[in-house]
Amino acid sequence: MYPFIRLAKEFWVHRKASSLGVTDVHVSHHRCWPQDIDIFIEMNNGRILTILDLGRTVLAKRTGLFQALKDNGWGLTMAGCSVRYRRRIKTFEKFRTVSRAIGWDERFFYLDQTIWVGDVCAAQALYRSAVTSKDGIVPTRAILDHLGIIDDSPDLPEWTRNWIDAEGTRPWPPEVRG
Repeated sequence: MYPFIRLAKEFWVHRKASSLGVTDVHVSHHRCWPQDIDIFIEMNNGRILTILDLGRTVLAKRTGLFQALKDNGWGLTMAGCSVRYRRRIKTFEKFRTVSRAIGWDERFFYLDQTIWVGDVCAAQALYRSAVTSKDGIVPTRAILDHLGIIDDSPDLPEWTRNWIDAEGTRPWPPEVRG
């Protein structure tokens, strides 16, 4: 089940937080609760993705994206994700998430999110996100214009460009076997 109570807590905690620029960083603090763990008594990999979703949601609110979605009847979707898991998060352990947009192209925003336990990075995810309308994907320039942002995208890191290129070679729909 989606952690609506956690989401409400995040909105409450950050209700007076300052607005952020499109590439600014949002940080949130959490704890691994028993409902987050799997049979190995550590945070479930799916729950990690859900926790990162909370960070992106508050980031969207603080950057003004939520208001732009509301103003235009747009939706928000994830169009791809690549995750690295590098450290287990144990029950009751405190951790923080760091969320930021690292750039965009004509169709997608690219977001880098990390989870930290102390000074150790436990997980990192690269997301490709799109804003949608009844007509399909909304060009990023239209969204940025609505937000009053005239800047071009920062240069995407090489590892991000490599991921985008690799995704471009991936067949869709996937081949059906068996």
